[in-house]
Amino acid sequence: MIEFVTANIAPIMFGVIIFFLLSGFPVAFSLSACGLFFGFVGLELGIIPSTLFQALPLRVFGIMQNDTLLAIPFFTLMGLVLERSGMAEDLLETVGQVFGPVRGGLALAVIFVGALLAATTGVVAASVISMGLISLPIMLRYGYSRPIAAGVITASGTLAQAIPPSLVLIVMADQLGRSVGDMYKGAMIPALALVGLYALFIIGLAIFKPKMVPALPPEALAYREPDGSSGLRSLGVLALVVTAASVILGQNYGTVLTWMKGPDVIAPALDEVIVVALTFGTIFALVLALINKGLKLGMLSRIAERVTFVLIPPLILIFLVLGTIFLGVATPTEGGAMGAVGAMIMAASRKRLDFKTLVQALESTSRLSIFVLFILVGSTIFSFVFTAVDGQIWVEHLFDKLPGGQIGFLLFVNTVIFFLGCFIDFFEIAFILLPLLGPVADKMGIDLIWFGVIIAMNLQTSFLTPPFGFALFYLRSVAPTNAYLDRITNKRIEGMKTGDIYRGSVAFVIIQIVMVGLIIAFPELVTGGLDEKTNVDLDTIQIQQPTGGEGGWGESGGGAWK
Repeated sequence: MIEFVTANIAPIMFGVIIFFLLSGFPVAFSLSACGLFFGFVGLELGIIPSTLFQALPLRVFGIMQNDTLLAIPFFTLMGLVLERSGMAEDLLETVGQVFGPVRGGLALAVIFVGALLAATTGVVAASVISMGLISLPIMLRYGYSRPIAAGVITASGTLAQAIPPSLVLIVMADQLGRSVGDMYKGAMIPALALVGLYALFIIGLAIFKPKMVPALPPEALAYREPDGSSGLRSLGVLALVVTAASVILGQNYGTVLTWMKGPDVIAPALDEVIVVALTFGTIFALVLALINKGLKLGMLSRIAERVTFVLIPPLILIFLVLGTIFLGVATPTEGGAMGAVGAMIMAASRKRLDFKTLVQALESTSRLSIFVLFILVGSTIFSFVFTAVDGQIWVEHLFDKLPGGQIGFLLFVNTVIFFLGCFIDFFEIAFILLPLLGPVADKMGIDLIWFGVIIAMNLQTSFLTPPFGFALFYLRSVAPTNAYLDRITNKRIEGMKTGDIYRGSVAFVIIQIVMVGLIIAFPELVTGGLDEKTNVDLDTIQIQQPTGGEGGWGESGGGAWK
């Protein structure tokens, strides 16, 4: 028996931790207890040297010194302040009025606002609950298919896991030993492509199944002009003017830099041009709207003014926070701190930030941050002992016989993670499996940013897959269970069944799986936006020694060290 345990301690250890996780025992304590127990067993069996545990306190203390993890409470606080200031309600109401007159418009508005909330709040629960409370009654009121309404809301809420500043991407970067900024850059195009696939699905339904996604009737449109028109023409003209100004600045950005800094300016990178142009465009739109309102020019319609004042401030915050990170001006931690301060300024400017709201946001931020930190400490203890018993070698042997090389490895890993996501929280998967799979992927020549984005996109489906998809439960908590009388139309509306919520998630889970497949098939979706790596050949490095003489280092004169 002792010989069997000694020879198979790594797979036994892995099996025990999976058992505890599936049993529902607290994750942080399961990981810590399992790591310490098998560490003591390894000491008794002579597998682990007695001095090994002396390094464990240093590993735990190293977590406390990790500045990258400070981005988690900062971005969480930013999102919670914005969510509690009523930004989600204003966005959904306004964007719904813009897209409402077309078939599927309300669903498209939910997708667009979900993406915007993801880039500002980064919290799935806040996004799903806000959109469920605001959009679901309107969708049910005007005859939307129940599964489609539920699916759009839950899927759009989970975009917070894929669109920067996602907490999952921060954890991925930390566990894989890569830059958070690079992880954000790599995830941006796939995340936006996923939003596009969601929108294409709704547009397809609007064309082929129009009864499932009807347009809002004229009486449901609140922002009409005195002559009865919608005012969308004014909004379109404003959008064209702002877009033209942004494009002109982008095309002449290098000339502007040369004029400001002199002729020695290096040609700006494409991502810098895009960020600066978008930031300028949003600020320009806000300035035009303020001038029009301050001078009472009457150039903008009611809907154009409403969209500008509701949509532009969070967009400016997004571009400033993510733009400074992408350009290397600020670290993710500094960007998160700037975002938290910006969110409080936005909420205070709208007179929606009081002491009670701030305390609630800080308490929720503290709870989530402590939750993540305890899991990270537990996973560090577990992986520390698992590595000491040569667990990484056992993991490598599990995958070295897989056919298909890199593609075979990625397909197998993503299949396993997809099914684990049906039962285990995404933080648990990230903290337990990534330290085991990351070294294997690196040894196989897989770019770890690419690998991390694939896993993050896969983990997003864990919020939508029954039986334990959290987004499904969030919507269930706010969706009406019983029939009720609608206050606007005075019609009886049936409640939403749990089966409707589950059925609605199926199409969007398939879309996410397709997106994972596209990222695997086309790595440039991730790696195309990253800076080129500088390969250094250690065998060819030369260090030049100063020539001899009075100021030399010796009488031997020049030469080179190799």
